Amino acid sequence: MTEDKIQNHKIAAKKLEAIKDRAFELIKKNLGRISEYDVQEFILSEYKKEGMVTLRSDKKYIAEKHPPQIVAVNENTANPHYFPPKRESKIIKKNDLILVDVWSRLKGENSPFTDITWMAYSGEQVPKEIQETFDRVIKARDTALEFIKSNLKRKKLPKTKDIDKITRDYFKRFGLDKYFIHMTGHSLGLHICHGKYFRLGRTSDARLRPDIPFTIEPGLYFKNKFGIRSEINCYVNKDYKLIITTEVQRKIIKI
Repeated sequence: MTEDKIQNHKIAAKKLEAIKDRAFELIKKNLGRISEYDVQEFILSEYKKEGMVTLRSDKKYIAEKHPPQIVAVNENTANPHYFPPKRESKIIKKNDLILVDVWSRLKGENSPFTDITWMAYSGEQVPKEIQETFDRVIKARDTALEFIKSNLKRKKLPKTKDIDKITRDYFKRFGLDKYFIHMTGHSLGLHICHGKYFRLGRTSDARLRPDIPFTIEPGLYFKNKFGIRSEINCYVNKDYKLIITTEVQRKIIKI
């Protein structure tokens, strides 16, 4: 991608992070009175204020019935593709686990998407099982990043399936690989969030490409219990340096 596209991606990242922060603040102020769907609607309204869109090139939502943003609580976090319904959406209360996955871009033809996922807990003490799972996911994410960096030091662009394998192998050491049920990441597109350039999955033979933003987003999902995901964005520049363009979550946000 050209320098102006990369710059637009970085601008979108800052805006999206600010919207994420405002969404968590809204939840904090309205615990017991606000639903997953309410937060999703708030996020979409913030996009309009910030001049951002989350649409396909055909100007339709990716999901017609559910605006494409994920706000999930407790057992709903175990579904990596959960969209809160207007009716029967969960009310966010004290001592709830919250996952927010948001993706958007600036308006215009030269604006790649930004796509991030953050975890929060609406209580003082994060349960031990949740904290330990979060720590594993964070370590898997960082292991993937270190693998990429080690390749780049040798002026080598790693295969995307090898990045995915490193992530899975880390989880496998703890008997957790069966709970990682999606790819390690994907490139970021100009018209849809999942770009056409490459995927970071088991069967991809592609390599990372310079100046193409992509996600790293490992996760663990325990059906009917909870799920944890951490998602950041980055790209490799022409000097073989890995540039991380979004905030990197180290701790579960307490709200």
